[in-house]
Amino acid sequence: MRRSQLSFIVIAAFAFALAACDRFGAKTGAVTADDMSLGAASAKVTVIEYASASCPHCARFNNEVFPAFKAQFIDTGKVHYVFREFLTPPTEVAAAGFLMARCAGKDKYFSVLDAIYRGQEAMYQSGDFRGALLKIAESAGMSEPQFTACISDDKSIQALNSRVETYEKRDHITGTPTFMVNGKVLDGEQSLASLSSAVSAAQAAAK
Repeated sequence: MRRSQLSFIVIAAFAFALAACDRFGAKTGAVTADDMSLGAASAKVTVIEYASASCPHCARFNNEVFPAFKAQFIDTGKVHYVFREFLTPPTEVAAAGFLMARCAGKDKYFSVLDAIYRGQEAMYQSGDFRGALLKIAESAGMSEPQFTACISDDKSIQALNSRVETYEKRDHITGTPTFMVNGKVLDGEQSLASLSSAVSAAQAAAK
């Protein structure tokens, strides 16, 4: 899914009128406090995924490929997986999803994101974005007032936009999903086989 222009996202207190260097150098690859990650930081292979919570391709990867990838590479300590948030249309939905996942806490971030991806198709069919996201927030232990405050927090919105601008300018990300496997760029949705091949090559090069 290609992203249109990055504009400052205004998320209103919710009428869900949400008005809303090199490709892999030290800066690109270094994991910061802003990144969400899984697996051993000491792993020889780092896989960075740039994805959007509103991207159907990202949802399909999450639902159909990621569970097996996680079991085979992340849970076994072979890969350090880093997730970086990007915004694709509808950007207000992606932004609200990411803000909500962060508000739920780092320990719940990936489970909330998984729930968003698995409910994405139904959410698009119903058009009730706020209702669908609120239900996920409540399942993660948030109240409706907490949810509303979370997705309308100016500082968090500005921080999200700043991260996305960095990924655009520094890492040259233009669409989602995009993967980097120890610096090798894989554009678009990937199969388990294609990722396995890239990880194997990175492991061999790292020896």
